[in-house]
Amino acid sequence: MSEVWILGGAGRTGRATAAALRRRGVEPTLVGRDAGRLAETAGAGRKVVAGDVEGMAAEIRRQRPAVVVNTVGPFTRTAEPLVRACLAAGHYLDLANDLASFTTTLGLGDAAAAAGRTVVTGAGFGGAATESVVVKLCEGRGTPDRVRTDMIPSVALEGGVTGEALAGSLVEGLPGLEGGGRYQGRRYRGGRLAPARIGGDPAELTLPDGTTVTTAAVPLGELMAAQRASGAPDVVSASSEAPHSPVARAILPVATALLMIGPVREFARRRLAAVSTKPKEKPREYSWAHAVVHWRDGVTREGWLRAGEAMSFTAAVAAEVARRLLAGEGRPGAYTPAALFGPALAEACGGDYLLPGSPADTRI
Repeated sequence: MSEVWILGGAGRTGRATAAALRRRGVEPTLVGRDAGRLAETAGAGRKVVAGDVEGMAAEIRRQRPAVVVNTVGPFTRTAEPLVRACLAAGHYLDLANDLASFTTTLGLGDAAAAAGRTVVTGAGFGGAATESVVVKLCEGRGTPDRVRTDMIPSVALEGGVTGEALAGSLVEGLPGLEGGGRYQGRRYRGGRLAPARIGGDPAELTLPDGTTVTTAAVPLGELMAAQRASGAPDVVSASSEAPHSPVARAILPVATALLMIGPVREFARRRLAAVSTKPKEKPREYSWAHAVVHWRDGVTREGWLRAGEAMSFTAAVAAEVARRLLAGEGRPGAYTPAALFGPALAEACGGDYLLPGSPADTRI
């Protein structure tokens, strides 16, 4: 029996993670609800058919895999029952990047420690890339005052419908969070989550390759990862994917207020799930993660992580974390990737660190 299971193994991310694991010498078991698609994807490899999250949890408890990789969203619904199933079986990691599931999963740290298991959330480009830059910049220094992170992914689209899992993640990514309204943005002030405007704090960045991009605040899981990794009381996370135009920022408060209405939210989720996209090449050669860290004594550090196509980097992070957990390199408790394995994890997944202003932008 394979010791690493990939839940959602027939999907794009599951397939990419399986390929990345095989390159690391690990043959995974693919788990999903569609036996036909699993057979096409896994070939002669091992497969487990489970129709829903409850079925997956039951199989985990029964067969006890050493490591479970969860690629099935929305993670607000799938993470907790699957983590709890793994506590009696093995280690767990997921690709979440929303604040709600980060809060829940990291909140299970005491239970994971008591069970002797390692739980990792945010094992993808969105969570791991910016966090890794923050951890790298904070090396050798005390707790900073302020941190800003910027995520600039370059994603190649396969095309096809959005699907229920992704649509649910997008629509249900902020329910029940402290520090603001249900569909309001967040930042950290005084070490606590506080209200913020989605699309606020816009910044025009010049990337190390000389191109420019605008990023704006968006309340993703990487916000929590950056705060936990640095300890900074004031943290903002931004993304090039966030709406930042004046028109978008004017419309967003109305649109998010409408999501408070249950039937409207359900309608939005169904319509979004049915949206079909065409295949599209990645918009730029590299994906970038950026952070600026300020200390009270006036010291400021800025750094970048250069990575390839964002989904490929995500698969590499998930596979490398799974490989390390399988090798016994984890620690009991719940973590984000760089908090557990340090900034060298991103380099092991093909990323390069760069310092603007240093000779030839050399690696640090």
